Order: sequence, then structure tokens, then C-alpha cells
Amino acid sequence: MTSQKAVFYLVREEILPEAIKKTIKVKELLKRGEVKTINEAVERMELSRSAYYKYKDYVFPFYEASQEKIVTLALLLEHKQGVLSHVLNTIASDHGSVLTINQGIPLQGVANATVSIETADLDVDLEALLDKLRMIEGVKRLEILGQA
Repeated sequence: MTSQKAVFYLVREEILPEAIKKTIKVKELLKRGEVKTINEAVERMELSRSAYYKYKDYVFPFYEASQEKIVTLALLLEHKQGVLSHVLNTIASDHGSVLTINQGIPLQGVANATVSIETADLDVDLEALLDKLRMIEGVKRLEILGQA
């Protein structure tokens, strides 16, 4: 018997078929407790039960795939006092564990930084944390470099 290793792709939502998008939304309704049964969730999303069962074990929001992982972020920060500190405090306030920090010398008023965080104990999903970090004054750019 041969076992195949699962292959994963990161795909933008807008190219997914409606049935897959609705399956993800059904799973979110159930996870948040907004509905009590799968029947109620699929009816609300106007999705057939068979489509839900066909895709449910194969589609996940990005943040779910990132739980209990190490994520490395690349940031472009304004050279102003406290910007990196605010980034680190925001990660810590949501119980992200900072593993490494590297910051380059500021050039032309900005500095590149990379921060690796462990996401196992995050209080929020990764996307919510990234949104918070992007909103910090002085964060010019934020990208995910990789995951382990």
C-alpha cells in the first residue's frame, strides 16, 4: 500500500468555485456557534449537503492552516521611535511567541525587519493579528515570508 503526501496550495478566494467558498462559510458558522446543525448552516448558505460533505475535509481558511506553526513575517518599518516595539507588543498581547527578530539599518527613513512567531497560543486567528499589525502607524508593508 502506498501513501501519498498531501499537497497544499495557497489560492486567492476569488478564483474558487462558489461551492467551495460556501463550504468554508458553513464551517465558520458552525465553529462560531451561529448555527447548531449542519443542516441549518447549509440551508443558510444555500449549499447542498452533498457539496458540503464533498469539500469539508479539504478546504480551510488560511489562518486555520497556520495554527501551531512558526510564521516568519517581513516588515518595512518607518524609522521612528517605538514602531518595532509596538509591533512586538501587539504580537505579545495576542499571546504570539516571538522567536527571532532581525532588523536592518534604516535607509531613507525605513528599515526592513523580519520577525518569526510561534502561533500555537494565539488568542486570535493569524489573519486578525496580521490586520492589527498592518494598522500600526509606521508599518509600511507586511508580508508572510514563510511557515514551518
